[in-house]
Amino acid sequence: MPTREEVLAELSKVKGPDLKGDIVSLGLVSDVFISEGKVIFSITVPAERAQELEPMRQAAEKVVGKLAGVEKVLAALTSERQGGAGTKTPPVRPAPAAADMGSVPPPMQRRAAHAAPEQAAKPGVPGVKAIIAVASGKGGVGKSTTTCNLALALQANGLKVGVLDADIYGPSIPRLFRVSGRPEPVSGRILKPLEGYGIKVMSMGFLVDEETPMIWRGPMVISAITQMLREVAWGELDVLVVDMPPGTGDAQLTMAQNVPLAGAVIVSTPQDLALIDARKGLNMFRRVDVPLLGIVENMSYFLCPDCGGRHDIFGHGGARAEAEKLGVPFLGEVPLDMAIRINSDAGTPVTVTDPEGTHAAIYRDIASKVWAEIERNREGGQRAAPRIVIES
Repeated sequence: MPTREEVLAELSKVKGPDLKGDIVSLGLVSDVFISEGKVIFSITVPAERAQELEPMRQAAEKVVGKLAGVEKVLAALTSERQGGAGTKTPPVRPAPAAADMGSVPPPMQRRAAHAAPEQAAKPGVPGVKAIIAVASGKGGVGKSTTTCNLALALQANGLKVGVLDADIYGPSIPRLFRVSGRPEPVSGRILKPLEGYGIKVMSMGFLVDEETPMIWRGPMVISAITQMLREVAWGELDVLVVDMPPGTGDAQLTMAQNVPLAGAVIVSTPQDLALIDARKGLNMFRRVDVPLLGIVENMSYFLCPDCGGRHDIFGHGGARAEAEKLGVPFLGEVPLDMAIRINSDAGTPVTVTDPEGTHAAIYRDIASKVWAEIERNREGGQRAAPRIVIES
């Protein structure tokens, strides 16, 4: 494998914008990542010139691709707007009306202001009829397991389904679908997705080893998600299910603002602490005009395999009560069960291993409610955005 210095030496052969200097001496190259035959880096350019400078990005990929040991090169164009005194600041979008800001907690008001919906139409993904995001306000609530089983349940209900793993820092989808390998190029930069249980799948986990940490800044994450979404030959799909990272950061806003999402599914556990974070996820999608398809209460209860008793380890019914309070659909309760955990770790989801079982039936019911909500929204009956109140 080449060293970082060798990569930069090759990149110094690429002329900068307007053929002045080179991209290395001009300080445009950053986030150089080298691992297992792959080299990934970003090139900072003015946002308004990104399309014009696409040949420069291609030239950078080409020179690095000639280095011995390099199998895959990914160069991303990123942009940062300069503020006063040379400080880097994100582009500022118009703030929402003051009346609307009352429902947003103070720490989120700046982010909510940046999340104001754009007026321009969001381009769809060719061949994909609907895109839904599965999100959570925090990690550890079973969002990826829910994504996997929801996708398989949608397929069991007769739909053509794909899954995009947008959790760049912690991709779980390859293991859940028991899929490994490298995506093959179809033409140019377009990749062929891998397939698990009849579902087309794309994840950063296919491009980077499972143990390799992704130490990236926001612009690289945004670029990677955009490319995995738009530079993949998804074919004809009824629905693309996107496993979002936990929280309400750059990745979530990128998807919400740049992709015509048919809606979002929020996953939460029943206890109050998880619901506080779930509200943030709901609030973010509300701010960017993404329909809320509903809430799933995961790990809702535990049935003891020995005594047969039911135990509400994390409480029970919190997500249902929250959904009623906010006026969004409650999609269902998924129990905390050893079978779900064991099969998820093994890459054999319960919706595949026991399609007629209780757990598979729960996921199929959730999938039916999600699709019914999407169909209802398509027919012009989109549910009014709920008013979210943050209690002090």
